[in-house]
Amino acid sequence: MRKSKADTKKNNFFERFANAATKFTGSSIAFIAATAIVILWAVTGPVFDYSETWQLVINTGTTIITFLMVFLIQKAQNKDGKAIQLKLNELIAAHEKASNRMVDIEDLTEKDLDQLHKFYVTLATLAKKETDIHCSHSIDVATALNELKIQKNKHFKHHDNESASSKN
Repeated sequence: MRKSKADTKKNNFFERFANAATKFTGSSIAFIAATAIVILWAVTGPVFDYSETWQLVINTGTTIITFLMVFLIQKAQNKDGKAIQLKLNELIAAHEKASNRMVDIEDLTEKDLDQLHKFYVTLATLAKKETDIHCSHSIDVATALNELKIQKNKHFKHHDNESASSKN
């Protein structure tokens, strides 16, 4: 089932609008504007005798904005979550010793996820017994791991490493 050009254009417009709205609403300008509106509303209280209509204006405005923001925030979180999952899946797939069974684990049941969690809690407990962080996170170890990766994956371009090696 193919999407028509009109459907794609609508989706692109909505995507661009949602991205722009998310970016704007998270900005300092939006916060300052919202604060200014609330201050302006509060200052006009005496002018309108703090009437029910005056209160209704801010209540209605904030309710509508809150309602719309819930969907906007959810869309942004869904997109971010999907992007993070894809990045993690790429890291898992690219790492030689990582289990490919971890790709798309977000579809597992809660019970299965709890079992995997227990495995990693045990792994973390074992890692805490190592007192020297430098044994696994030193520059020398990083360099050695990078060299190993380059040797195993000849298709990687490694111009910087070649030029660094020739300088030594």
